[in-house]
Amino acid sequence: MRRIRRLLIANRGEIAARVIRSCRRLGIEPVLAASDADLESLPARLADRVVRLGPADAGRSYLDPAAVVRAAQAVDADAVHPGYGFLSENPSLARACAAAGIVFVGPAPESLEAVGDKLTARSHALTAGLPVVPGGEAGGLDQARAVAAEVGYPLLVKAVGGGGGRGMKLVAGPEDLAHTLDLAVSEAAAAFGDPRVYLERYVSSGRHVEVQVLGDGERAVALGDRDCSVQRRYQKLFEEAPAPLLPDALRAQMAAAALALAEHLRYRGLGTVELLVDRERGTFYFLEMNARIQVEHPVTEMVTGLDLVAEQLAVAEGQPLRLRQEDVVLAGHAVECRINAEDAALGFRPSPGRIDRVVLPVGDGIRVDTHVQGGSVVPPYYDSLLAKVIVHGVDRADALARARAALELLRIEGVATTAPVHRALLADPEFAAGGVDTAFFERFLASALVGVP
Repeated sequence: MRRIRRLLIANRGEIAARVIRSCRRLGIEPVLAASDADLESLPARLADRVVRLGPADAGRSYLDPAAVVRAAQAVDADAVHPGYGFLSENPSLARACAAAGIVFVGPAPESLEAVGDKLTARSHALTAGLPVVPGGEAGGLDQARAVAAEVGYPLLVKAVGGGGGRGMKLVAGPEDLAHTLDLAVSEAAAAFGDPRVYLERYVSSGRHVEVQVLGDGERAVALGDRDCSVQRRYQKLFEEAPAPLLPDALRAQMAAAALALAEHLRYRGLGTVELLVDRERGTFYFLEMNARIQVEHPVTEMVTGLDLVAEQLAVAEGQPLRLRQEDVVLAGHAVECRINAEDAALGFRPSPGRIDRVVLPVGDGIRVDTHVQGGSVVPPYYDSLLAKVIVHGVDRADALARARAALELLRIEGVATTAPVHRALLADPEFAAGGVDTAFFERFLASALVGVP
């Protein structure tokens, strides 16, 4: 077992600030690796030390494994925490850290490779006994047509190397297949360096539900589920735990499936098994596994009482799991609103710039994870997430009511944000009833956006 005393955080924004918070509690020295655009950021001021990672261009800073390892060596860090996004699921960074004698806070490179390639992940899921969405690899138009004939339309084209909703395109009918396939292949090659794509049946009444797992390489525990069905163009906007209106038997089956996959992989670290619930059939399918901490992890922390970053670090040190499955007890309901620097009235166009004033809500059950304050600059180079407003209540109705009150108190001035959209969402009767599908938000926008205050 190797004790982590100095941790290099190779990320930015709210997740960097979030990891720093756990470091403070655990007595670990946090060092931030920052690009030129983030050297004066709030996380840079919160960290004990800051090391320059590279230019603002992510390709030469946050996405450069060699730069991350050099930064860790420069400050004599024991470990690297990659956060989410960027290099968090990159086996090259994990291997480079191991070669340099640095702990990588994440799964083993073999696990990253097993789930990072979506076709390989499907194969592992099948071996572990999980149902997968009908589909298959599309190595060319002829193969794609054969898969489509078996699966039926509509269907989705997905990038093998993609994730987080990127690289997905809907094909309504056979007349659209060739064009969409060409477009998807080109975009996959440009975005992920991997032109491979595959096809899946499009489940029109699907819910996006995921199970949080934690493993130490020998055993794993499930830490409850989350509903992430409120999405725009496959990008999550609102999450909650536990997933509402799921039959108990189905919930138990999904947790067992996630554990079966984690144990099959001999998984070490935090992971999220993403599942698609078919509301019409009352069944679920495996979608993918994310081998990192998730943006939406706070809702799981709120209902379990756990610090998931602390659990990540403990496993990375080589400690066996500190939890048994019976120790995981869920209490109440939690929701998370992602507040992005985007203008919904202009098609969610990014809104970089200087923030003039920030007022964050406080109160019982309210938590805000953020990296901005008055005077902060939102750069145009990265993801637009500004803050996550997380609220816990005794039940879902209480959590939603508290969230509505919290958002009324929130003020971020100087840039456009998605806070008004969340206020309208929380007032929507269909959403309040619970159990919406992944197509809900586009319907909601079509009817509500004009009236968003």
